[in-house]
Amino acid sequence: MHVFEAEHGVVLPEPYRTFVAEICDGSCSGPPDHGLVPLADLPDDWGDGRPQRVLASPFPLTEMWSWEEDPRPQEEVDLLLNPVFDHGSIVLGTDGCGMYWHLIVSGPHRGHVWQISGEGAGPFGAEFGFTTGDPGFAGWVKHWAAGKPWFDAA
Repeated sequence: MHVFEAEHGVVLPEPYRTFVAEICDGSCSGPPDHGLVPLADLPDDWGDGRPQRVLASPFPLTEMWSWEEDPRPQEEVDLLLNPVFDHGSIVLGTDGCGMYWHLIVSGPHRGHVWQISGEGAGPFGAEFGFTTGDPGFAGWVKHWAAGKPWFDAA
């Protein structure tokens, strides 16, 4: 873990850092549905030809963004997308169909888990809406372990 942190210029947020060091680095049984990927890995469906991931660059979002509904020209939106997928986060896993769970490792939302898909991105946690789960890695895992749907807020 220390080598990974030094290579990427980040210190992983707790309790994820302790989880990887003392419990396990990845799990085929989840969370999410397709398993928790090991620290230095990416899901099989991540895709080739993506830009280099820059974990020390701050994650650019602080609130939900649905780029599918963004009124700006597509060319302008496209320029903003790569940093959302590739800066300031590690990929925890996927629920398939291009829906990825990221742990933010740098920037204002450090320690929060975000769901990022082809349509948009949003933080996990009751304070952000859409779910009753607690924010952060521990809340995300607890919500999954309880068998609750990710987006269970009425």
